[in-house]
Amino acid sequence: MVLPVVAVVGRPNVGKSTLFNKLIGQRLSIVEDTPGVTRDRIYGKCEWLGREFMLVDTGGIEPESDDIILSQMRRQSELAITSANVIILVTDIKSGVTSTDMEVAQMLMKSGKPVVLCVNKVDNVGEPPMELYEFYNLGLGEPFPVSSVHGHGTGDMLDEVLKYLPEISAEEDDDEAVKVAVIGKPNVGKSSLINRICGEERVIVSDIAGTTRDATDTDIENEFGKFVFIDTAGIRRKSKVLETVEKYSVLRAYMAVDRADVAVIVIDATVGFTEQDSKVAGYAHEKGKACVVAVNKWDALEKDGKTMNEFRKKLENDFSFMSYVPFVFVSAKTGLRVDKLFEMIRYVKEKNSVRIATGKLNEVLAYATQRVQPPSDKGRRLKIYYMTQVSTNPPTFVFFVNRAELFHFSYQRYLENQIRETFSLDGTPIVFKIRERDRDDVK
Repeated sequence: MVLPVVAVVGRPNVGKSTLFNKLIGQRLSIVEDTPGVTRDRIYGKCEWLGREFMLVDTGGIEPESDDIILSQMRRQSELAITSANVIILVTDIKSGVTSTDMEVAQMLMKSGKPVVLCVNKVDNVGEPPMELYEFYNLGLGEPFPVSSVHGHGTGDMLDEVLKYLPEISAEEDDDEAVKVAVIGKPNVGKSSLINRICGEERVIVSDIAGTTRDATDTDIENEFGKFVFIDTAGIRRKSKVLETVEKYSVLRAYMAVDRADVAVIVIDATVGFTEQDSKVAGYAHEKGKACVVAVNKWDALEKDGKTMNEFRKKLENDFSFMSYVPFVFVSAKTGLRVDKLFEMIRYVKEKNSVRIATGKLNEVLAYATQRVQPPSDKGRRLKIYYMTQVSTNPPTFVFFVNRAELFHFSYQRYLENQIRETFSLDGTPIVFKIRERDRDDVK
């Protein structure tokens, strides 16, 4: 599914980020106990009246120099216009209409994109203040009074947004094609790998980090099947992302992961694993995507008979937070093991989509609980009545238990390992959901 995009724009200090957080706060999933999970993204899914769309926050894009604020605002507004289906222009009731508001409003009108005017910081409930009517001067139609802190008025504003959103349509790609997002930090060879896969120069390759700005789709069909490879901009640490254009490139990279079936995480063999690699991989893990780690530039290393095994052991330790991920040692320059990469992509996609019969699952559960007894606390022992698979992509399992608090993380990890080993669930995260069937006092 390709979700429509709604961009939140406006001058600094009008409350764009507060509004953004209010609108997506209950929809944004943050897994605090999972290492490597990215939490500093600038977009999130928003749902209103059963409709989903991608909300983009431009609030974090502030001038890093003494440049005129208006020129910076023009740049980020133009970028927001390019990527969005609908624009929410946020203004401030307390400061009234400013010259910057007028300039941005004029740019938005010239774009021809639908604009919803949000007048923020109207924190009192009741009749809107007389100052609200000043905002009709922007020429954008009815201003919607909103309190981003309390959430007042956001419903009416979102009703207006929905009027302009296009219908969500399925991807036009062949259903049989595996959509693959090629992700990683800048300059690890993502574009070179795509070009090697295509057999032609489809994307620009440069040693300058950040050359790729957009997520570019490339259709491939070979003896391994049909694929759509999505080349993405390198994802840097937030502190490194100073350029406005690059912030939007990172956004598009994350959105590419969202619509992909498989994430190929490219790392540089000459550099090794870095903290930023864990951030990139963590996002794909959080989204439940099948994953493969492609160790690129393998040809550039001096090797002996132990090099690959030693490198693999180190990577297994580095990627301990997603121990299921397979590694493929490749070279975009020479084509080394590119065929193996295709095989692994197809393999992990199948594992991400696997469905296991309830009977087989409970056979494994019975064996595992006999082998290692469930934990107990204060005389009460965990009882797992049964388990079943409720969805795929990623495989998601529900356990029905007597007391959820007794189902400790360590025992969940033990059962996860048993399920992975029995059903060969390599390359995919799996999700456990715990449901209490009763609250008995049986010891």
